[in-house]
Amino acid sequence: MRKAIMIIAAMLSLFGGRAMAQRCLPGMSTVEIKADMADGFYTGNSRNCGYSFGVFYSVYKGGANTWSFGGEYLQTYKPYGAKGRIPVAQFTGEFGYNLHLLSDYSQTFHLYGGVSALGGYETVNWGKHLLPDGSTIKADDAFIYGGALTLQADFYLSDKIALTANVKERVVFGNSIGHFHTQYGIGAKFIL
Repeated sequence: MRKAIMIIAAMLSLFGGRAMAQRCLPGMSTVEIKADMADGFYTGNSRNCGYSFGVFYSVYKGGANTWSFGGEYLQTYKPYGAKGRIPVAQFTGEFGYNLHLLSDYSQTFHLYGGVSALGGYETVNWGKHLLPDGSTIKADDAFIYGGALTLQADFYLSDKIALTANVKERVVFGNSIGHFHTQYGIGAKFIL
C-alpha cells in the first residue's frame, strides 16, 4: 500500500503540470546594475540628452513588493551657443519602494511601479564658472533632493538572472539648472 501511494504521488507530480520557480519570495535579495538614457535619445546631433548608471540593492517583501536603495550617476548637458554644450552631473543616493503590479503564470515577467526619495550633489561644468569664450556660468554646484517615479519590467532568464527595462521620472530641487529628468534604459538583476 505504501509503495502504491508513493507511485501515485510521483505520477501526479510528473503529469500534474510544470513546477514553478521559486522567485520573489520574502527575504530574497537582488543586486541590480542599470544603464539609462536621460532627457532624450542620442542621435549624434542631440546636444541636451545624457546618460546615467546606477547600482541598487533590493529586498523582497510579501506579494513580490521590494524595498530598494542604491546610488546613481546622471550626466546631462545644456546646449550653449551654436554647437556647444555645458555638462551637468548629479551624484545621488536613492531609497524607495516598488509595488508589484503584474506577473505572468510562469513568473518569467514582472511589472513594478515604484516611488523613491533621493538626495545628492549636482555640479555644473565640473565647478568651472568661466567658459572658453569668456562667458561666466552663474549656476553653482549644489546639494539636491527630491524623488522619482519608476515603471520597471523584469524578464527572468533563470532563477538567478533577470533583464530589466525601466522608465523613470526624477524631480530634483535645490539646484538652478533643471528640475525634471526623464530616464529610460535597461539593466541586469542578479538574485542572491
